[in-house]
Amino acid sequence: MIEALQYTFFTNALMAGFLASIACGIIGSYVVVKRISALTGGISHSAFGGIGLGYYLGVNPIFGAIVFSLLSALSIGWVTKKFKQREDTLIAGMWSFGMAVGVLFIYLTPGYSADLFSWLFGNILLINQQDLLLMGLMNITIMACVWASYDNLLAISFDEEYAETIGLPVKKLYLLLLCLIALTIVVLIRVVGIILLIALMTLPAATAGLYTKNLKKMMFTATMIGFATTTSGIWLSYILDLPAGATIILVTTLIYFLSILIKKGKNHFP
Repeated sequence: MIEALQYTFFTNALMAGFLASIACGIIGSYVVVKRISALTGGISHSAFGGIGLGYYLGVNPIFGAIVFSLLSALSIGWVTKKFKQREDTLIAGMWSFGMAVGVLFIYLTPGYSADLFSWLFGNILLINQQDLLLMGLMNITIMACVWASYDNLLAISFDEEYAETIGLPVKKLYLLLLCLIALTIVVLIRVVGIILLIALMTLPAATAGLYTKNLKKMMFTATMIGFATTTSGIWLSYILDLPAGATIILVTTLIYFLSILIKKGKNHFP
């Protein structure tokens, strides 16, 4: 197995898994605490529209995904808060709209030959140095925003009404959180793809939440769990010749359910 480390694609994959773990550990904790996993799924699927637009314009599809993810996040948040519309309906609409736009632009792209499978289900083994640099910049942005607004984001995550009564700009903070979720989605797209990323975004944080209710500890633990599961998934996919993204998600899900069983067992047999 050690010989795999001599390959650049393999070391790039391990580094990508580490960077993805930081993003999903930090922002995934907010998603789990605030119970907005469905919203995350809506934003992630809308990113497909940006990928299709990127191919149509002849630019890196990931830049299109950034634009579409941010716009969909802001649209859902603004319409929900401004017009008091049902969030679940908006999520469904944005989810379908993004996928439809992506399919349309891909259909219109002359001589299109890209591998859609890698965008939908990920292919971490194809990540290059440019992808790693972009993921690193996204992580720096995410960590800087969370560091600057940690207490305020903590307040709106647990009790928006209380946060509003003490004078916090709840709507702006909510939009900031959605934008951070959008950036995290972009980080994860190349790792596990649009279809599977919601699991990597939430399950490590949910697993960490079984053992701690302190948000900072939850973020750190979720990051470590995410790194362990992505690394294990990459190694298993290499050894067993399986798709890396799907293997990572299977390992992540298995760890989550095993943690539930262990936690339940401790409660029954202290």
